[in-house]
Amino acid sequence: MAILDGRTIENGGKLDCEVCIVGGGAAGITLALEMARTSKSVILLEAGDWKPSPQTQELYEGEVENETLHSPPQFYRQRCFGGSTRIWSGRCVPFDPIDFERRDFIPHSDWPFGREELDPFYPRANRICEAGKYAFRVAEALPGAPPEMIPGFVSDRVQTDGLERFSRPTNFAKRYRAAIEKSRRLRVILNSNCTNLAVKPDSQEIDHLTVKTLERGSFTIKARPVALATGGLEVTRLLLASRDVHREGIGNGCGLLGRYYMCHIAGTLGQLELNVPRSRDFHGYELSPDGIYCRRRFQLAPEVQRSLGIGNLIARMHHPKIADPSHLTGPLSTLYLARHLLPREFSKRVNDGEHSARGWARHARNVLSDPLHTARFLSHWLLKRTLASRKFPSVIVTPRLNRYTLDFHSEQMPNPASCVRLSDQRDRLGMPQLHIDWRYVPLDIQTVRDSFRVIAEEFERTKVGRLTFDDAEVEAAIVREGAYGGHHIGTTRMSENPSQGVVDRNCRVHGLGNLYIASSSVFPTSSQANPTLTIVALALRLAKHLQNEARVKKELLVVSG
Repeated sequence: MAILDGRTIENGGKLDCEVCIVGGGAAGITLALEMARTSKSVILLEAGDWKPSPQTQELYEGEVENETLHSPPQFYRQRCFGGSTRIWSGRCVPFDPIDFERRDFIPHSDWPFGREELDPFYPRANRICEAGKYAFRVAEALPGAPPEMIPGFVSDRVQTDGLERFSRPTNFAKRYRAAIEKSRRLRVILNSNCTNLAVKPDSQEIDHLTVKTLERGSFTIKARPVALATGGLEVTRLLLASRDVHREGIGNGCGLLGRYYMCHIAGTLGQLELNVPRSRDFHGYELSPDGIYCRRRFQLAPEVQRSLGIGNLIARMHHPKIADPSHLTGPLSTLYLARHLLPREFSKRVNDGEHSARGWARHARNVLSDPLHTARFLSHWLLKRTLASRKFPSVIVTPRLNRYTLDFHSEQMPNPASCVRLSDQRDRLGMPQLHIDWRYVPLDIQTVRDSFRVIAEEFERTKVGRLTFDDAEVEAAIVREGAYGGHHIGTTRMSENPSQGVVDRNCRVHGLGNLYIASSSVFPTSSQANPTLTIVALALRLAKHLQNEARVKKELLVVSG
């Protein structure tokens, strides 16, 4: 219908629509396109423009309790149309059935429904994310009889047939712009920051949204319903800051808004020495028949997780520590020497270690003594990553000494003491900034330690290799990474009972009739999986719920009329 700029709307103007969605990332764009297929008039409100700008990105700034554990909030997020899909890695993995279970050994772990509620929406979410066929087991996704991940490593306790699939990665704004422009029922309004949700004083409904631009203009939008899709941190910030009627913030009647803040527990740990030739282990990426990069990993079977009383973790074979030149591998030393040019998250790992003139010289010697390997790596990276439309997902290097570390990505435990709240500082729009206090608990450490112990036992049993790690290094590995990347989860958690969360099973804020949340902030648990695929699946489920709700109301009006 139209793509507008909020700066051109008359100061004090008033807009009306039937559905308003705040936030133009993966969830917001998915939800908007779904709702616009009905007869509803839809406004999709986006705080940024088509591209990032320093002035707009500054609005994400805030305070962090401990910057060793959590990056400043302006990192790993993009305040522009497309949101963080402009910078995501593209990893697409559904949550596992065990993630939805009430696990007595993990407090606050239950969802109000099981995985079967999302199963009808995951395949379409996978297509929307451009991750191909919804197939996450080797036998389903890869043709013929693919070789074992490691010949001889067969285990009932540690699964190796699970896959990660990768998007291009898809920038949702660029990919779905044509569909947005063709829609007759959808208006996108850029450069428009929602700063307040006004609740009707005499009812439990949102009356209107206050919207401001950086040029000091403002306008209001009336809609029913309203869906917030601004990401785990900004959704929470807006609810906490909307205090005209609900003095502690909307959805905060039981003091849970902003609590249970999770990211993921991640890092590299241990040393794996294989007894099989380097040419026979398969730790890299495979291409599915539909041209999707897929990767296998280690994962403890659900019954093993339950018996040990630990969370969900996956581990991938990973190159040795880059900063240690004893790996003798030219491509790794090339990355070390170029570490100041690398993205923030990856540079953390490259910089992990000692730095000295002697070490620099040894890295230079590795590059000179391994020229063909280094040249192949750089050529592959240029052609398959930098210039390719579907990008090779990450650094894969086969070490010369057949020694690996394990790269782990683990569920973080829900913890009410891990939280985000408003600070005393305000941004240029007058919005309170966030204060982030991310914390981990002993069970997070135990999950990594016990998972590695089981994997080590299975290598010992099968005789195909030896995994060693130091128990004392587990917590250090967790602290080194801290809150992993842009996975902001749990701050508006889903629950059947308002005393245990912020939204109900349909993502509606408890106690409000027309306010919904489409974000990973509603996840009660974080799983081992990246959140984007499940965010999109939940947005599709929410769209269906809103469409069904509107249909029922229309039928009731016809009957009553």
